[in-house]
Amino acid sequence: MRVLLIGANGYLGRFVADRLLADPAVQLTALGRGDDSDVRFDLASGSPGALTRFLDAVHPGVVINCAGATRGGARELTRHNTVAVATICEALRRSGCGARLVQLGCGAEYGPSQPGSSTAEDAVPRPGGPYGVSKLAGTELVLGSGLDAVVLRVFSPAGPGTPAGSPLGRLAEAMRRAMQSGDGELKLGGLGVQRDFIDVRDVARAVHAASLSAAQGIVNIGAGRAVRLRDAAAVLARVAGYGGALHELDQGGLRQSIGHPRAESDHGNPAAYPYPDGCGSWQQADVRTARDRLGWRPRINLEESLADIWMEAACRI
Repeated sequence: MRVLLIGANGYLGRFVADRLLADPAVQLTALGRGDDSDVRFDLASGSPGALTRFLDAVHPGVVINCAGATRGGARELTRHNTVAVATICEALRRSGCGARLVQLGCGAEYGPSQPGSSTAEDAVPRPGGPYGVSKLAGTELVLGSGLDAVVLRVFSPAGPGTPAGSPLGRLAEAMRRAMQSGDGELKLGGLGVQRDFIDVRDVARAVHAASLSAAQGIVNIGAGRAVRLRDAAAVLARVAGYGGALHELDQGGLRQSIGHPRAESDHGNPAAYPYPDGCGSWQQADVRTARDRLGWRPRINLEESLADIWMEAACRI
């Protein structure tokens, strides 16, 4: 099976590439903006015609799009998460390769959910920020393309390679700094948020399964369990061997901790913006469709993911 992987050098794409390369039946070609890609091509500025000519030459059976942007202004997010997807869809429509498309979406497309609920694929999406809006627009382009296509809505990826700007990445970096400087207390914000964390290696397994399946439409990829960031911080402290006190800052930047009644201001703390992903205080995926249509279940628990995140952070001490 010939597979064209777009975004192979990104956070998720690296693990998808590793998973595909482990399958002897897969012939993998990586397309991206970097010099280490097999083929250099910028989806945000390249023409559908140029991509079509490449597709006709390589003739892949599956195209997997792991490319995109998670940060930046609305214009940049739109270029990389919407315009780029439009280019892929148009090129596939023009090409004679007949490839199946596996598009990576995200849980931010749904927006905030009711606490205690599980979000299924038929939920009405109400993204709460430009990132979710740009990804949702990409999903709608795929669903309306008429292609053989599936969109995997990945919730909160975790594990090795976790970006420093993500919630778990920030937790690990803050703990590393505290341990390096010998601080006996750690002040953290936004710990009341609950997210559905899924290991990147499980995401890669889901992409592999989707590329081999006949599933179409939207499929949620998550652990199916919301975890409070406060609890994740406690697990990370145990994994790291950090014995200091964890103090939580409220949304106004005030410290609140049992045994520490005084409050101190810290307006530079990200607690002032507790939901930067636009998903509110709660997200939990309903993952039954992935089980039924892909034969996929998550295997790696959050403690193992956090241990791998900490292993990378500890190397910087």
